[in-house]
Parts: sequence; structure tokens; C-alpha cells
Amino acid sequence: MNTIQVDVVSAEELIYSGEARFVALPGEAGELGIFPRHTPLITRIRPGAVRIEKADGTEEFVFVAGGILEVQPNRITVLSDTAIRGKDLDEAKSAEAKKAAEEALKNAKSDIDLARAQSELTVMVAQIAALRKFRQKR
Repeated sequence: MNTIQVDVVSAEELIYSGEARFVALPGEAGELGIFPRHTPLITRIRPGAVRIEKADGTEEFVFVAGGILEVQPNRITVLSDTAIRGKDLDEAKSAEAKKAAEEALKNAKSDIDLARAQSELTVMVAQIAALRKFRQKR
């Protein structure tokens, strides 16, 4: 069987490590699909779901709040400040954080406040979308 080692790492811990047949994730210019022996690549990734098709055919989902992707022929490494296992996502908390980001956007008093609020809102919208995608697969 043809597999590739996948590591998804947050600032706090190793979120996922294992062999996979295929990985899909949100690249900076669109969705990326990676199979074993992919051409080496380093790129930024957007907030969204990392879908890992494991060697046994099951799938693992991890939400990342953006980050860096490195692809080598035998290894994929995803580095993100924030990464959450799909099963650990909480829709109520995500919706609450989205509302808070929308409120911060309305009340932004400086360009820095506006940029922070827009960034947080983007991450929360992506997290809710990832949660829904995860739930559809279950």
C-alpha cells in the first residue's frame, strides 16, 4: 500500500501523527490534495479543515487556523498556531466566538482593531464550516 507520513502540529502539541493515503487542506490559492510521493512544496495554508484519509481507509479531520504546510515525497508536516481535532470542536463555543468577532468588527476603533476582528471572524467562520464538514462525514 502506498502511504505518506502525516504530522499535524499546533503550538501546544502534536495533534495527529500517522500514515495516510491522501491529505486535503485549504491552501493559500485554493484546496490542495496530496498523495504519497508528491513534489516537495512549502506554502501557507488558510483556516479550515485538514482531511486525512488514513491507511486503513478511515478519515481524520483537524481544524487549523492557518499555518504552514511542508510536503516532502515521504512526509507531510502541517504547522499551525491553533489546531483542533474534529471530534473536539464545539459548535456552541464557535458560534459564540463568531458573534464576539462580529461585535468587535462593528466596534473597531482603529485599523489594528479592525484587522484583528476580521482575522478572528475569518477563523471562526472557517471553524464552523470545518465542524459541519466533520459532522457530515460521521
